[in-house]
Amino acid sequence: MQYLLLVYTDPALMDALPAEEYDRRMRDCFDHADALCADGTLLDYRQLEPPATARAVRIRGGRTQVLDGPFAETKEILAGFNLIEADSLAQAVEIASHIPWAQTGCIEVRPVRDAQAVRVRVGASTAATSAAG
Repeated sequence: MQYLLLVYTDPALMDALPAEEYDRRMRDCFDHADALCADGTLLDYRQLEPPATARAVRIRGGRTQVLDGPFAETKEILAGFNLIEADSLAQAVEIASHIPWAQTGCIEVRPVRDAQAVRVRVGASTAATSAAG
């Protein structure tokens, strides 16, 4: 089963890290990611730009509204994600526990829903698949 590991960081804790400590943790992340990719566990991963670079789109009452980020008053921000393949939630949590950024934020582990099964259930076309699913 696939799991999405959402990486949240606390900007205040991140800013407090000495540059060499940040670099060491980033190297550890990449080394760990390379090992997980090699064994087929890590399917994809991405870092996100800061919230100030984001836009939120909402449609209410037929009106489209585009808002500049950041969007929530929160201590932790979504900084990136890892898409993994794991045999169980317990295994996904174990993998998440090795991400160094859990020390400056948290790693949220979420099962990925089978979009094809939802397509079938709601009677949508199954001929095409898209990333927007």
